[in-house]
Amino acid sequence: MDIQRFLKFFKVGWRIYRDPLLESSHSSIYYWREQMKAMALFTTTEERLLPYRSTWHTLAFFIMFKTYYFCWYGDELDQVISDLDALHPWAQKGPHPVEYQTGKRWYFVMAFFLATLWSFFLCIFLLLLITSPMWVHQQNLPFHAAFPFQWHDKSLHPISHAMIYLFQSYFAVYCLTWLLCIEGLSVFIYAEITFGIEVLCLELRHIHRHNHGPKELRMETNRLVKLHQKIVEILDRTNDVFHGTLIMQMGVNFSLVSLSVLEAVEARKDPKVVAQFAVLMLLALGHLSMWSYCGDLLSQKSLQISEAAYEAYDPTKGSKDVYRDLCVIMTRGQKPMIMRANPFPSFNLINYSAILNQCYGILTFLLKTLD
Repeated sequence: MDIQRFLKFFKVGWRIYRDPLLESSHSSIYYWREQMKAMALFTTTEERLLPYRSTWHTLAFFIMFKTYYFCWYGDELDQVISDLDALHPWAQKGPHPVEYQTGKRWYFVMAFFLATLWSFFLCIFLLLLITSPMWVHQQNLPFHAAFPFQWHDKSLHPISHAMIYLFQSYFAVYCLTWLLCIEGLSVFIYAEITFGIEVLCLELRHIHRHNHGPKELRMETNRLVKLHQKIVEILDRTNDVFHGTLIMQMGVNFSLVSLSVLEAVEARKDPKVVAQFAVLMLLALGHLSMWSYCGDLLSQKSLQISEAAYEAYDPTKGSKDVYRDLCVIMTRGQKPMIMRANPFPSFNLINYSAILNQCYGILTFLLKTLD
C-alpha cells in the first residue's frame, strides 16, 4: 500500500482549507481514485471472517458485494471519473470567466472534512473491534472463527492464535478502509455533477457578460446546450454504473441501522459492546445521510437550470437560434436529475425520512418481541 499516495488527499485538503486563495488542480474524486489506486493490492478475504452477529454478516456481505461489483464495472467507473475530471472546473476558460471558485472550494473542502470525519469514526470502530477480545467475555478473536486443530484456541496454540489475530485485524482495517474510499469516491461523483450544474447555471445567468454579437452569442448558447447534455449523459452513465450498489445501499443501510440499535439494546449491560454498535450505527446513519443529502442537492440544483436559462433570455439581444437553444435548456431543465436505481425510489431527504420511520417501526416491533 502506497501511504503517501493514500494521504495526498488529506494533505491537499488541509492546505486548501488553510489558504482560501489556493485552488486544487483536480476535483476531489481524482484524489479519491488515487486512494483506491494506493490500495490496488486489495484482495477479498471476507469469506474467512466469520462475524458472530447478524450485523457483521450484513456488513461483510456489503463489502464483498461492493468489491466484486466494482471489479466488474471498474473500467466504466474509471471512464466516468476521467470524464468528470477532464471537465473540471466546468467553466469556460478565457477572459472574464464566471466566479466558480467559491463553489469549487466548498465542494472540495466538504469532501475533505467528510473524509476526515468518516476516518475518525472508522478508527474508533476498528479500535473497538480489534481490542474486543480484551474485554468481551468468551471472545479471543476480533471475529468468531473455528479453525482445524483448534488453532484459534489461545491456550493450546498461542502462536497460531496470534497469527490469526493479526490476520483478522489487518484485513478488517484493509476492508473497511477500502469501503471508506469507494464510498467517498461514489458519493462525490454525484457531488461533482452537482458542481457542474451550478457552473452551468452561472454561465447562463452571466451569458451576456462579454457583450457578444449575435454570432458569438449563438456559439455560446450552443456550447451551453452541449454542456447540459453532457451533464445529463454522465449522470445517466453514473446511475447505470452504480445501479447495483444503489439498490444494495438502501437495503444494507436499512438493516445496519436497525440491527446495530437492536444489538446495542441487547447488550445494554456491557457498555463497551454498546459503544461498538453505537459507532457502527452512527457510521451507517451518516453514510445514508450523506447519500440522501447529495441526491437531494443534485435534484434541487438541477431544477435551477430552467430558471437560469429564463434569466439568460434578453429580447434585445440574440437571434431566434439563441432563443431556441435557451428554450431547449429550459425544457430539459424542468425535469429534475436524480440519483436513482430503477425501480427503487431516488435518494433524497424525503425518502431518507421514510427509511428512518420504517427502521423505527421495525425496531419497536423487535424490542417488543424480545421483551
